[in-house]
Amino acid sequence: MNLILFDDPTVRIDLLPFTYTRPVAAVRTGILTIAEKWEKWLNTKPSFLTQGYLSKKFPTVVTTDNLMINGAICPDQALVDAILKLKDGDALYKNHRVIAIRTSEDEIPEVIPGKVFEYSDDIVIIDQVWKIFQNNPEQIKIDFKLITAGRKSAGISDNHTRTYAAENIFVEEGVTIRAAILNAENGPIYLGKNSIVQEGAIIQGPFALGEGGHINMGAKIRSGTTVGPFSKVGGEVSNAVIFGYSNKAHDGFLGNSVIGEWCNLGADTNTSNLKNNYANVKLWSYAKSTYHDTGLLFCGLMMGDHSMCSINTMFNTGTVVGVNSNIFGAGFPKTFVPSFVWGGIDQMETYQLEKSFETAAKVMGRRSMVLTEEYKEILSQVFTITTSYRIPKK
Repeated sequence: MNLILFDDPTVRIDLLPFTYTRPVAAVRTGILTIAEKWEKWLNTKPSFLTQGYLSKKFPTVVTTDNLMINGAICPDQALVDAILKLKDGDALYKNHRVIAIRTSEDEIPEVIPGKVFEYSDDIVIIDQVWKIFQNNPEQIKIDFKLITAGRKSAGISDNHTRTYAAENIFVEEGVTIRAAILNAENGPIYLGKNSIVQEGAIIQGPFALGEGGHINMGAKIRSGTTVGPFSKVGGEVSNAVIFGYSNKAHDGFLGNSVIGEWCNLGADTNTSNLKNNYANVKLWSYAKSTYHDTGLLFCGLMMGDHSMCSINTMFNTGTVVGVNSNIFGAGFPKTFVPSFVWGGIDQMETYQLEKSFETAAKVMGRRSMVLTEEYKEILSQVFTITTSYRIPKK
């Protein structure tokens, strides 16, 4: 059986700006990305059926027995059991949405040759950007059980670190902890391989810290937060998801937010996650080309890959920032900042592609990674695709 995770076209648009640079299944919620979840549940490495310009980095592998699964759907035991019962030509649906198809073809067939089954149980589908953080606490719990089953934690040897519900804390090899407070009474805490928790950090579960991640001294990490691999975080963070390789190293508040890869939030950057009038938060929708009511009271910042902001930046409630934008200056930026722009509230200009590459190469070099030609091609395509959103250069 060959596993292919496909992009639902409607979902992909609703998950922009994060899916400009990755397939839907490469979105992280919980400890793992959706793709990593399926890999562990089915014990097989997936490939992706996604946008053409992403296909070099995320290729599709096709065999004579392909299990195609909607890349926006998170697995659980009941769903996995139902999917594994599918035979060649069969399909599993939920409310007219394709969950999975078993096929010998290299694409989703227009006509299902086998049986069509309606899935009766609930599913967790990440089909809006805010659902990434909204589902994060429960996904951390599910991933925690999956990752730690039958394994023993490396434990905490530091005498000055205080733990609550230590049985819900799992520490991978190579973790360093000094004089921290870890409270797992309301949910598990997972510390990935070679991660660091510095002096005075306070962490509430559910919480996940990816491999090589770094929680700075004095940080206050509230429940429902994921700090992805090789990210550095300080200040106060609440119910936020940081995909990986990003920095929020200093004081400042980040709440009910999603931050992509290779982002940097300057010192004392703050995000509002609650409107003064307690009204529902509206977010920019790429699908509707206007603002969409999330139905949420709390919603902060959605920032695409390679974007950054200067010190003391203030983001209003429900702000969306595209890919590779650089925000600076006084005042609140607009609640929709397009991809590849440079500036602040007074003036924004196009962030020229070659200059953005220079910065991205330096940022990635600090993590001993290279900005490849393949990745440049992806960012170039995003630059072209997002042209219509940008403010003309003055």
